[in-house]
Amino acid sequence: MSLRNRVAVLVTVLIVAVAGAGAYVWNVRRDQARTVAAAPPVPPGADLATVRAEPHLVFRSTALGAGYGKVAVVPLTAPDGPRTLTPASCERVYATAADAICLSAERGLVTTYQARLLDPSWAPVRDLPLTGIPSRARLSRDGTLAATTTFVFGDSYANPGQFSTRTVVTRVDGEVVGDIEKFTLTVDGRVVTSVDKNLWGVTFLDGDRFYATAASGARTWLVEGSLSARAVTALHDDVECPSLSPDRTRVAFKKHGDLPAGRWRLAVYDLRTGAETLLAETRSIDDQVEWLDDRTVVYGLPRETAGTASSDVWRVSADGTGRPQLLIHDAWSPAVVRGEEGS
Repeated sequence: MSLRNRVAVLVTVLIVAVAGAGAYVWNVRRDQARTVAAAPPVPPGADLATVRAEPHLVFRSTALGAGYGKVAVVPLTAPDGPRTLTPASCERVYATAADAICLSAERGLVTTYQARLLDPSWAPVRDLPLTGIPSRARLSRDGTLAATTTFVFGDSYANPGQFSTRTVVTRVDGEVVGDIEKFTLTVDGRVVTSVDKNLWGVTFLDGDRFYATAASGARTWLVEGSLSARAVTALHDDVECPSLSPDRTRVAFKKHGDLPAGRWRLAVYDLRTGAETLLAETRSIDDQVEWLDDRTVVYGLPRETAGTASSDVWRVSADGTGRPQLLIHDAWSPAVVRGEEGS
């Protein structure tokens, strides 16, 4: 076969492949549209300004229908009541009284991702730096700092050492404060310089200090860090995706323990005493939990029903007592906004 004929065959194969991929994506989107159109409507809540004027919950709505994937807002006093949908569509969302951060995906032949800062009306203000597949997002309590975690190699936390993350802290005006993986990591008095070092899951203490997860050599730690010092120090072993309590005394997190790969238990670490408490939720939770108040944590949990892509938000006591309770059906990525200080 001549070179010209080989090139022609190759071009034909590429055209067929692209056409087939395009047809597949079109069919998937058509089927999704039919499923959404057939779903019952979600009862609307009050107008957005009214709900935002009081303490409220922000989350991604996973109820089938026209609002699937939209950010929703409900009063803190009626979490599972009628929800008010915003214009924003996000894979993961976090909010304060001042602003919100939205991690979104545009799926097609090539999936692209964005991290956007949104104003109180949920309109985009600016894009934030993002490299890789989005996983976690947080804002400082006053809404001036944002942190995003993405996978730049691998696609889950299930196997330490087999993924790579990038966690970038920025100011909401777009200024990059730093990639915390480049910060100095100290564990038991020694600086860790291993190439497999990863840091993720930021939760802010104030405008300079934060907590996060550090990992190296199949171990993870809760670390306390300083943006100005560009350094983090390990505090406690076997901690992932920490979340600081409203009173700033405890950190809720997921821990692997002796569970199989890709499974975690929820626990709380007391920063004053060093005590660790396992929570009553025994199902595996892969989420960076949020605090409903100083006594309760909330988290997203995918439905176990086969063939569903929905999820719900659950609550459980932070002292290890009681049992998990459903807080919001058809929801994911909860954030609690209590007032001017944020969440």
